[in-house]
Amino acid sequence: MKFQPAPTICRGRTFTWGERTFVMGIVNLSPDSFSGDGLSVIDAAVDQALRFVSDGADMIDIGAESTRPGSEPIAIEEEISRLIPAIDKIRLAIDVPISVDSYKYDVVTLAIAAGIDIINDIWGLKFDSRLAGLAAAHHLPIVVTSNQRDNPCVGDIMDEIKRDLSRAVALCNDAGVAEGNIVVDPGIGFGKTLAQNLEIIRRLAELESLGKPILLGTSRKGMIGAILGTPVDDRLEGSAATNAIGIAHGADIIRVHDVKFLSGVARMSDAVARRGKL
Repeated sequence: MKFQPAPTICRGRTFTWGERTFVMGIVNLSPDSFSGDGLSVIDAAVDQALRFVSDGADMIDIGAESTRPGSEPIAIEEEISRLIPAIDKIRLAIDVPISVDSYKYDVVTLAIAAGIDIINDIWGLKFDSRLAGLAAAHHLPIVVTSNQRDNPCVGDIMDEIKRDLSRAVALCNDAGVAEGNIVVDPGIGFGKTLAQNLEIIRRLAELESLGKPILLGTSRKGMIGAILGTPVDDRLEGSAATNAIGIAHGADIIRVHDVKFLSGVARMSDAVARRGKL
C-alpha cells in the first residue's frame, strides 16, 4: 500500500488524498491567455466560477497574467487591477477554496486579503521564496511548480523535477508551512520539450516519493496540439487522455478548463484506478 500524504484542510474542507481526484477549474483574467478563454469582464468571471462549481469543481484557480510560452510579464499594478476586484466578487459568490495563480509577493498579499485560500506559484519559489512565509503565516496551502523556463533540462527530466520540487518543499518546511499544506506540480509545458512532457505523465508516480499531493495541469496545452494537430479550442480529447493517464499514475488534483467534461473523466478514472474508493 503506497504512502498517502497528510490531509489538507482548506476553507473548512478536508481533502483526503488518495480517495478521489479533485478538480481545479481555471478562471483566466488575461486577454493574452494561451487557451483563448481570458475574461476581461468581472461578471463573466463570476458566472464562469459559479458554473464550474455547479459542474463539479472542488476549487477555483484565478490568474491574471498569461503564462503561455513567450508571454511577457505584466506590471504588478495591472495584475492587481485585473485580479483583486474579480476575487472580491467571486469570493462572495462561491464557497469552495479559491487559488491565486501568481508568483509575485505583493499580488499574493493583496489576494490573501481579498479572500483566497491557496497560493499557486508557477515558479516554485524561485522568483520569490517569501511566498512560503505567506503560506505559513496565513495557514494556507501552497502549490509549488517545477519550472524549467530559466534553465532547460538536458538530462533525465524526472530526476530534475524531483530535485527542483525537493528544493521548494524544503523552503516551505523551513518557513513553517504545515505538512499537509504543500502540493507539488511537475509543471507540464514550463520549459519542457514535447518528449519530456510525455515522459512526465508516463512516470508521474515517481513524484509520490516526495510525500505530497500531486497537481497535474495538462489542459489544452501545446503538447496536445503537437500530437493531435488541433487548435487550442479543440483539445478536449487530448486533455481527457492525459488527465486519465495522470490519475492512473498518481495525480491528486487536475487543473482544467473544461470542468464538466473532465470531472466525468476524473470520476471514471477513479473508479478504475482507486479500486473500492468511489
